[in-house]
Amino acid sequence: MENNINIPVKTDLKGKVAVVTGGGGVLCSYFSRVLAECGASVAVCDLRFENAEKVAAEINASGGKAIAVRMNVLDKDSIEEAHKLINEKLGICDILVNGAGGNNPRGNTDKEQLFPEDINADSSDLKTFFNLDTDGIRFVFDLNFLGTLMPTQVFAKDLACREGATIINMSSMNSFRPLTKIPAYSGAKAAVSNLTMWLAEHFAPVGIRVNAIAPGFFVTDQNRAMLINEDGSYTPRSKKILSNTPMNRFGEVSDLCGSLVFLADSKASGFVNGIVLPVDGGFSAYSGV
Repeated sequence: MENNINIPVKTDLKGKVAVVTGGGGVLCSYFSRVLAECGASVAVCDLRFENAEKVAAEINASGGKAIAVRMNVLDKDSIEEAHKLINEKLGICDILVNGAGGNNPRGNTDKEQLFPEDINADSSDLKTFFNLDTDGIRFVFDLNFLGTLMPTQVFAKDLACREGATIINMSSMNSFRPLTKIPAYSGAKAAVSNLTMWLAEHFAPVGIRVNAIAPGFFVTDQNRAMLINEDGSYTPRSKKILSNTPMNRFGEVSDLCGSLVFLADSKASGFVNGIVLPVDGGFSAYSGV
């Protein structure tokens, strides 16, 4: 996690309460710090409570205001308990960042394409589309889709009819174009993008804006092994990604800062509603030729 936060645009979120799910992860711990730097009081929510505690402690040590909150985004009781605690300690939520999500290897194929000799391959030797683990796929869909929907069900009641209320979901460029080997994650993020647009229309009469950020390729704890070898060199998959990214690099967490504060600040994006904002270094614009 970066030590210094440089906000690229003037954003004043003083008096606002921001709730960030998945706040202990690589991207959303940064989001938590950015929102705090802009003046918001931040509830850093994560199932891994020790990670949330670390992020909250760093924010408080730097002069911001944050609390760590244990939350399982797939457990309604856990979300309700977190909601009650946040209301008591920080106040009513103004900004909800649905950042919890991720992939699971059980929802991945071993190869990018299916070849004739793979059709009847032993499942212990090769994971193909035909023997993908349905429980693994279900977990990925639940974590990303229900893990966005359920916190929204709980916190949106407070957001309704509240000036400047906004929800920011975490989608992915996979939602526009599915990546090879990860059908469950790509499909789940497509569902998050669709839900974002549905919620934007549904909540418009009560004044809640709903948008999403779609990061391209960022190295996180969950995908590091797929992108970086143990010796620090790039994997073949990384090389393929970079060769198709016009900016020829992976994203840095700071590259998401401007998008986050833009969508969080109703003075900057008050008429922006229902968009999925790509942050991908040009990957989606390049045909490969």
